[in-house]
Amino acid sequence: MISWGEDSRNGFGLDTTKTDISCVNLIHLKSKIQGLSAGNSVVAFIRNNGRLVSVAQIQEDQDGRRFTGKLRSVKCKETIQALSCGDSHAVLLSEEGWVLCLDKANILRPLDKKLFNRKVTQVACGDQHSISLTQDGQVFTWGQNTSGQLGLGWGNPSAMSPTPLKSLSGIPLVQITAGGDHSFALSLSGAVFGWGKNTAGQLGLGDTTDRHAPAPVDCLNLKKSVLISCGGGHTSVLTKGGVVFTFGSGRYGQLGHNSLRDELRPRVVGQLWGSKVTQIACGRHHTLAFVGPSNKIYSFGCGEQGQLGNGVKIDQSVPLPVQLPDQIDDQKIEHIFAGGNHSFALCTLGQESEERSNNLWSSVGKVTQQAIDEEIIDKWISECDSKSWKKDRSKEITKMFSSASCLNGSFLDKSCDKHYQTSPKQSGLDFSLVQGAFRKLSKKAKVLTEVEAVVHHTLLPSLYEEPIGVEGLRVYLVLPELLRVLHKQHRRTDLTEAVAAAILRLHPDKLQVLGDCWSSLKRSVMTKHIGVWKKALSVILRSEHILRTRDPGIKHLLQVLGHLHRANQKSVETQRVPDSTFCMEEVHFNPIFLEEDVKLWRLWSKQDVDQTPAIFCRYPFLMNLQSKINVFNINAALTKYCTVLQNPPNNRQRTGMWPFDMFPVAAPAPFFELRLRRASLIEDTFHQLSVAYHSTFKRSLVVYLDEDAKLTDVYKRDFFLHLFDKLLVPESGMFMYNDTNTLAWFPAMPRVEEKRYFLFGVLCGMALYNNNMVHLPFPMAFFKKLVNIKPSLEDLREFSPIEAGSLQYILDYPDDDVENMDMTFSVMWGDVVVELDPKEPGKLVTSANKKEFVDTYVNYIFNQSVEVVFEEFRKGFFKVCDMDVVEFFQPEELRGVMVGKENFDWETLKQNTVYEGEYHAGHPNIVTFWEVFEELTEDQKKAFLLFLTGCDCVPILGMNQIRMRVQTLLNSSQQHFPEALTCHSLLQLPIYPSKETLQSRLIEAVGHNRGFWNE
Repeated sequence: MISWGEDSRNGFGLDTTKTDISCVNLIHLKSKIQGLSAGNSVVAFIRNNGRLVSVAQIQEDQDGRRFTGKLRSVKCKETIQALSCGDSHAVLLSEEGWVLCLDKANILRPLDKKLFNRKVTQVACGDQHSISLTQDGQVFTWGQNTSGQLGLGWGNPSAMSPTPLKSLSGIPLVQITAGGDHSFALSLSGAVFGWGKNTAGQLGLGDTTDRHAPAPVDCLNLKKSVLISCGGGHTSVLTKGGVVFTFGSGRYGQLGHNSLRDELRPRVVGQLWGSKVTQIACGRHHTLAFVGPSNKIYSFGCGEQGQLGNGVKIDQSVPLPVQLPDQIDDQKIEHIFAGGNHSFALCTLGQESEERSNNLWSSVGKVTQQAIDEEIIDKWISECDSKSWKKDRSKEITKMFSSASCLNGSFLDKSCDKHYQTSPKQSGLDFSLVQGAFRKLSKKAKVLTEVEAVVHHTLLPSLYEEPIGVEGLRVYLVLPELLRVLHKQHRRTDLTEAVAAAILRLHPDKLQVLGDCWSSLKRSVMTKHIGVWKKALSVILRSEHILRTRDPGIKHLLQVLGHLHRANQKSVETQRVPDSTFCMEEVHFNPIFLEEDVKLWRLWSKQDVDQTPAIFCRYPFLMNLQSKINVFNINAALTKYCTVLQNPPNNRQRTGMWPFDMFPVAAPAPFFELRLRRASLIEDTFHQLSVAYHSTFKRSLVVYLDEDAKLTDVYKRDFFLHLFDKLLVPESGMFMYNDTNTLAWFPAMPRVEEKRYFLFGVLCGMALYNNNMVHLPFPMAFFKKLVNIKPSLEDLREFSPIEAGSLQYILDYPDDDVENMDMTFSVMWGDVVVELDPKEPGKLVTSANKKEFVDTYVNYIFNQSVEVVFEEFRKGFFKVCDMDVVEFFQPEELRGVMVGKENFDWETLKQNTVYEGEYHAGHPNIVTFWEVFEELTEDQKKAFLLFLTGCDCVPILGMNQIRMRVQTLLNSSQQHFPEALTCHSLLQLPIYPSKETLQSRLIEAVGHNRGFWNE
């Protein structure tokens, strides 16, 4: 051993012979030293293979001069594997994991029994406080807490017995350390956490404010930190690549930056750059760095007591080599130590070097926490039927699966050290390892059952609600894979519900971080995660009594799916899973249940979700399209009743649950009436809408034509059909059209008054509200904007393929050549030149801003240029329809509900047809009708659908939604044409003597504006 520093010349009483070279002393040991530590007033050594601890107290004489007292031995009943010294005390750690304290009088006593049930793997001491790390990942602190060095939060006094540091619970830690009045912990993936005194910036947080709870040192994220050492007021960190960072007090040059200035953030020691440092150690005011490949030790900082080993007792602010004695040239330095004003290095020869490096890590102990892997699982599976199962393997499963830190430290992605890049965007997990492990566990039901029980009854109750950093949240990314294999074996959903509850117990800030982790998952992993919660919910809904749907377990599953859905919305587009992934297509909600759910949703609309029962309307992304349509129609019906009573739910004093208390036995049923003339359809419509009270728009719509007092839905259907046909032609002047005149869009320079767009919005809302499909030849961007989804370049491709193709060409163009295109942010749209960047007219398109150009152009077309008129349209639309219900639909769903689709399954129409009166499927006239129908052209068949239903598109749920009824036309002859009642899809078909006559009459009937303009 070599030593240098304060009063080191006497060899501390350890040597048989001592070589004194300058101020560095080579000590030939009487017996091997297994570990050592030094504080300001004490130095301690582990000897005799851990059976003996030798302690030297540093004392002061009458003149105040410090000297090292006689080395005294303390015999130990236990084998000591590590120790750490504070200012004047020491903490010892036995191989069995027991902690013992050594006071100034060299009296050894076991620590508080709170730790006896936990095996301790590391200990560390500051001046007046101590820390321990247990095998299950728990950190305990005790001692003085004057600057928050115990990490227990504000207002906590000093603790004489070990107190758990909950905020680090679940973090897979590899090191704890302390110095002066501050403390640090290091995670398996290189995250650094500091707390305590920070007057000189020794916590590396960019300020000088003390921290009373562990705080992440964000500046060291992604640096691959592997070792931390603390001095009296400074800190040093070593990375896997051999780079050294220092921060804190620089008063004596102990930071090595050729300066005496304090550093508030970690700063690289430039003089050691490229040296591949392998160990660091901090004394009170000095620092050591060991470069393994060259067997050199560098020192910097305070040298007053010779602790730098440079031959002179002066301070040094840059790293310089320690003047090691020539006698160790054939020896290898294995470990360096620093503490107080002391420095040490242990040296070994040959095989002894390898043996010592395997048995001695540092003075604070070894990393012994196990990780779950396939090898361990194989052992469990192979021995699950043996006699030693309960004694060994079952206990091992309990120990590992009850520890959050064990799970958080398992299944790491070690390829290219990816787990060191852990952040909210990178969990550090290798999900193939997670899936492989639980797939193996599922092969033995006994093992899987044991794991399930431990997780449910031990792990979940122990999880801390505010873990620091992403590493403490990995358990929530791992457990869904366990749930997935349990679901495959058709086990109960109890554990799934319990895990959901644990997720929701997280502090909102931590839940947000977990959401960021979900957002960064690969699409395949995210899909599996969604499937876990969706599967459990589906199983319950399909198998349990309907009353179960309001209990907390269901609510927790819904809330987790809600958080996952929001996380998915934040994912980059290439990783985002389709919304259809969330949909439970197999679950068909009973309309009665949905009606109750809508009522609860409206009743509790302003209440926090935690204070309400499970309400499915809050999670529309789980519903299939049929359920969404049912909810929309139920909500519309309830709203109509409320409007009828002129007492909307938000404006009345409730005496019961809305709308249960709002339905009289015979509710009145006034309508919103439009009395129109066929010849002045548009003018009459806009006039009557403009003078009506907006609150009446939510009533049921009734249309009367040409003073006909007959109340029939036929007029309403024909009204929407012909009105929208007239409004959506270029001659109306309301819209612009694409090059092929197939799609319309709102104009940048409208030619009609803005109020018309408001009224057009009212009409569109009325059509949807009253279950009428209409002609809306708009691109998908129109429907996206209605549900608050931003249109994209793909939407422009639908409206203007040439324009979109040009923009895509710019994006794909080689970066180096974009400038040669000589393009600017000036564009032509709607026959007007537009500056997309008004602050910089004529701005050139470059490789750096080409995406900005494309995004701004698309935004101008779909948003900025139409902001005023589209906002008028939106206002009108949502005067009729409730925005929150419309937003249940995805854009493509909303388009389908409002416009229908062109998926014409004529065979289904035939199969679903119902025959009345004398007609039946085998009736000769019916057989002839279908022969004629099959010979019609596709356009003629569409015209027949329009003739029958008032719409030439198929409902979004398919042709199954149309059930044609066929009956004879009373008092008819072969001269009569077929007639249709559109509101009932009723075809009144005369009996014809021949196929030719039927064909002629049918084609003529469907080929003109059936009945609308006729008196």
